[in-house]
Amino acid sequence: MEALKLLFGSDIGLLSVFTIAFATVFVIYLYNYAKKHMEEDAKNANKQ
Repeated sequence: MEALKLLFGSDIGLLSVFTIAFATVFVIYLYNYAKKHMEEDAKNANKQ
């Protein structure tokens, strides 16, 4: 419980939470971006 108080109650703890959340969202975005482009490339390769 003390760890959660420190995590959400201090500046460095909040910065850590923000950094983890940002990195998670960024990884999800990159995964979806790459998946979309791989599917487009596969469709274009089949047309040739």
